Amino acid sequence: MQKQVVVILGATGGIGSALARRLSQKETFLLLAGRDQEKVNNLASELHAKGFVLDATKFEHVEACAKHAIDTFGDIHAIVNCVGGFMLKPAHLTTEEEWRHMLAVNLDSAFATVRAAGRYMRKSGGVVVLVSSAAARLGLSNHDAVAAAKAGVIGLTLASAATYAAKGIRVNAVAPGLVQTQLSERITSNENSRKVSLGLHAIGRLGEPDDVASMIEWLVDPANSWVTGQVFGVDGGLGTVRAYT
Repeated sequence: MQKQVVVILGATGGIGSALARRLSQKETFLLLAGRDQEKVNNLASELHAKGFVLDATKFEHVEACAKHAIDTFGDIHAIVNCVGGFMLKPAHLTTEEEWRHMLAVNLDSAFATVRAAGRYMRKSGGVVVLVSSAAARLGLSNHDAVAAAKAGVIGLTLASAATYAAKGIRVNAVAPGLVQTQLSERITSNENSRKVSLGLHAIGRLGEPDDVASMIEWLVDPANSWVTGQVFGVDGGLGTVRAYT
């Protein structure tokens, strides 16, 4: 069986690194991409993978990353975008700079990923996985900017799945609830905020990076090649369930 070539953008973050560690245990060639050179190099060294430093909000950087994967491994079977940002603010307190940043890290990077996939995976097909959020499908106060950006990721997922289906490219997304990563530490480290957040998740616990990484691992598996245009809630029930005790 041919080894899969998987490119992970945002590989040094909580979900990205969890996915990289899971895939490193399989017959997989990994290209781990991120902004921080030291973190990228350390993770790549740990997992005996290749590293690539980029700003995933820049189209040319993401395209260069995809080309590097082709030049290095000869093919790309999957590109996963785990890049993202998080902010809790109502719209009237959000600066234009903050708004642009939320769009850039969440939506621009996702579009750049699909764009690169469309250019470099059109001949052999493959998989694209993006990361949205439960907040994009559920009205949560003070999530105005991030929910708008992540909702864009859902629209992009559906449209791109239709656009590239004939080329054998599957496009799916995951929509996590609150996952305990460095990005969410401001919430999870505060006792009151943590308690409120726990109450919103029917399962009664917050997510771990591996919870989301396991679903992404499933999506990039060639055995699941009849799945496209789907947004999977990996959210402890946040997006759909209210449990009263």
